[in-house]
Amino acid sequence: MTGKPPFACDTGTHRALDQQQPSAAWLAIFSLAFGIFGLVTAELLPVSILTPMANDLGASKGAVGQAVTTTGLVAAISGPIVVAGMGTIDRRTIIIGLMLLMVGSCILAAIATSVAVLLLARAMLGVALGGSYGLTTALALRIVPSAQVPRAISTVAMGVSLAIVLATPLAVAIGEILGWRATFLAVACVGAVALLIQLLALPRLPASGGTDAAAFRKALSRRGVQVGIVASIIIIAGHFAGFTFIRPFLETVPRLSFETLSMALFAFGIAGIAGNMAAGVVAARSPASAFAASALLITLAATILIFFGRSTGGAFSATALWGFAFGGVPVAASIWNARIASDIAEPAGALLASAFQIAIASGALIGGVLIDTVGPEAPVAFAGAATLIGGAFMGVIGRALETPHTLEEDTV
Repeated sequence: MTGKPPFACDTGTHRALDQQQPSAAWLAIFSLAFGIFGLVTAELLPVSILTPMANDLGASKGAVGQAVTTTGLVAAISGPIVVAGMGTIDRRTIIIGLMLLMVGSCILAAIATSVAVLLLARAMLGVALGGSYGLTTALALRIVPSAQVPRAISTVAMGVSLAIVLATPLAVAIGEILGWRATFLAVACVGAVALLIQLLALPRLPASGGTDAAAFRKALSRRGVQVGIVASIIIIAGHFAGFTFIRPFLETVPRLSFETLSMALFAFGIAGIAGNMAAGVVAARSPASAFAASALLITLAATILIFFGRSTGGAFSATALWGFAFGGVPVAASIWNARIASDIAEPAGALLASAFQIAIASGALIGGVLIDTVGPEAPVAFAGAATLIGGAFMGVIGRALETPHTLEEDTV
């Protein structure tokens, strides 16, 4: 035990807003949350409009589903590259540049006439997502006092939950009325608004601490980082194998009408906000417990869909439960990572972001193969099995490591 606060930063980093009012700090946190909201909304769009995109582009649902895979793969690779290559550049400049790239990617996707152009646009989004997601937790650690870091991370993670709430049902509605291309243009506008807020709210955030190869090796040597990466890959891959193709499942198994489908996806998102809040409370005391519980609730939801998903009530309730469960995953994973690596937040954040994106890409890839070769129930079954394994792993191994000494400083 060192006696330092669990989120204390040992790199000599000064907090950017030490001399400003708390309201300024929280406006900056809000700007980061809104940026993440725009990025995750853009990332998840193909889930909501998969069927009309496939029909318009003349491709299979599995092929168009790889728009999610492409974003995830590029984000996984680009996150550490962006962080390692930032050097002495002000982090505010980096975040703003990445948001500009996000807006451009959505515009290109909106005018795509082939799967190839769509995948190029999604690759651009991957760069923006990987870099931004890798930096966000590290910047939150610098913007607010140590005692408020869990709340700040929960606020940023709320951007993910709100994206799930609004992206899925609104994209379905906009796509039905105006076409799937209009949904990408709408998200480009969201990105532009987020960019404006960040220009106004983010303070200068000069480089601090190392982001070179040694810093990444140090992060990877920490057992808690390793556990978080393994758990994230298993759980997130399972989730996205099923979630990417949840619309085809709901359309073909319980045969939900458009109105009921929209309500089910909206319930998924609303429940995700509740799950985010609940996980934030639990994770402030035990990130491993919050992470494991979220994963195992996804297992339960997938099980209900498989055995009772042919009924409208069963499918609707399981979809809402799935939303509640997944709402807790980003906040639990981020608080776990912040607690075990606050002194090397930028490389550790980049590694966690890469783990998330590798998982998203592999999950969407596996789900795409399963839905095209087996049927719409197969991705959901895979999601249940993977989250069961990941939840058990985090519940046993993560909880065993969860002591103040290990969380703050233990390495292999």
